[in-house]
Amino acid sequence: MTQETSPTNTPRRRLSVRAGLLAGACAIAVVGAGVTHYSDFPVAIANAQSAQPQGGQSLGGPPSFANAVDRVKPAVVSVKVKVESAAVRGGDIANGDGEDNGLPPNLPPGLRDFFRQFGEPNGGGMPHGQMRPRGHQYSQAQGSGFFISPDGYIVTNNHVVEHGVEVQVTMDDGKTLDAKVIGTDPKTDLALLKVKQPGTYPFVKFAKAQPRVGDWVIAVGNPFGLGGTVTAGIVSARGRDIGSGPYDDYLQIDAAVNRGNSGGPTFDMNGEVVGVNTAIYSPSGGNVGIAFAIPTEVAANVVESLKDTGSVARGFIGVQIQPVTSEIADSLGLKDAKGALVAEAQPGPASDAGIKAGDVIVSVDGDKVAGPKELSRRIGSMKPGDKAEITYIRDGREQTVTLKLAALPNDKTARADAQDENAAPAGGFGLALAPASSVDGAGSQGVVVTQVDPEGPGAQQGVKQGDVILEVAGHAVSSPSEVKQALADARKGGKKAVLLRLKTGKDSRFVALAFPKKDRG
Repeated sequence: MTQETSPTNTPRRRLSVRAGLLAGACAIAVVGAGVTHYSDFPVAIANAQSAQPQGGQSLGGPPSFANAVDRVKPAVVSVKVKVESAAVRGGDIANGDGEDNGLPPNLPPGLRDFFRQFGEPNGGGMPHGQMRPRGHQYSQAQGSGFFISPDGYIVTNNHVVEHGVEVQVTMDDGKTLDAKVIGTDPKTDLALLKVKQPGTYPFVKFAKAQPRVGDWVIAVGNPFGLGGTVTAGIVSARGRDIGSGPYDDYLQIDAAVNRGNSGGPTFDMNGEVVGVNTAIYSPSGGNVGIAFAIPTEVAANVVESLKDTGSVARGFIGVQIQPVTSEIADSLGLKDAKGALVAEAQPGPASDAGIKAGDVIVSVDGDKVAGPKELSRRIGSMKPGDKAEITYIRDGREQTVTLKLAALPNDKTARADAQDENAAPAGGFGLALAPASSVDGAGSQGVVVTQVDPEGPGAQQGVKQGDVILEVAGHAVSSPSEVKQALADARKGGKKAVLLRLKTGKDSRFVALAFPKKDRG
């Protein structure tokens, strides 16, 4: 992902990545509400006020998007941001540490690793380690945005305006306005601006209904600084997790979206915003029909909080969570590998209510929770002080408690351990053990892993030298002999896998290790 630069700057470095943010700033399309459903087509878009015809969509598609575009296009703006950076490498903003190959410093959480995974070394820019002199240097980031109120509030992406010292927006009629940043939310990559000049501005509304996969959508924005560009497509998928943060829940659309579309809106056929454009998947750096947008149900709540307080306060229950693998489900006696396994209950509402490590949270307010990401999003979408009914499984039985949510600390997120849910270890465990109290720095509780066979299932499941085993099959252990006894008891009980609770540094997690078939009861 690169940042757009003004024509007078050094040519923009081509970052050869397989996925990237849209604007230099880039864009994420918030898609998620009020679309006319596929079964309702054909829609007479040329006469949006007329009743929709009966029957399915004609093979030729809707006759025209023109009338819908005429209604919404005046509310869409181009966003230009003067960005101060410590160093510039090959025309792109760099963080000056000489280690990120010219990646912009204002990437949303998690996307820096995303680029490292899919990008090429140095990204085709200047040789590694070579950069322009440090100091006050500026480049111009370009993105998109849209008015959401007649008094001049504008929604865009956080990565479009982050580190900006000046912000200007250009309306569809060419008028340029100065704007200020009201608030940002890096965790969802959203930002709220307000123009400084008083007046009455054209605006659009967030849709209230979620779109279905296959619904038509229209994206309007400022790709490559061209301004006022309209593209159309459908919702390709919902609930996408691209690893950008703890609350990923993107819409995938196939409307053409490119760098500069970041922060721009995606509309349904009623002219209501269903998404905010944010990221694309691209082998070439250009559009290949896979774009990601923040759904309206996420964006609307965040924008409301930013408008009221300039920040976002999220709910917090105080648990570290991880996926329930098939091995973990078997070791806990669960029917399905679903829910969020509590690796550690930290001080907070959950532990106060009796939730502890080893419990599996399966629903919030009666709605099923498929995994850790869903639980993080559900709790994160609620406000401190809200009450939530949490259902969890312990010892094969469901229990329910009602919690009053605390405020998520600024330096924390609702953590979902990025463990491979499909991992399936086999064979011997390949671990050498010693009492934690006998190893400097390992603490006084548990059994420390002193050696790991790199070919063994322990290593395959992420067990590392220095990890401390706190529990085996739900029983606390303090010596290697207790570990062996707990394993033997699990074998005699006919378990196919044994559940270990590990501590690495300050973090705890569960790992399920499968017994060899000949050792199973």
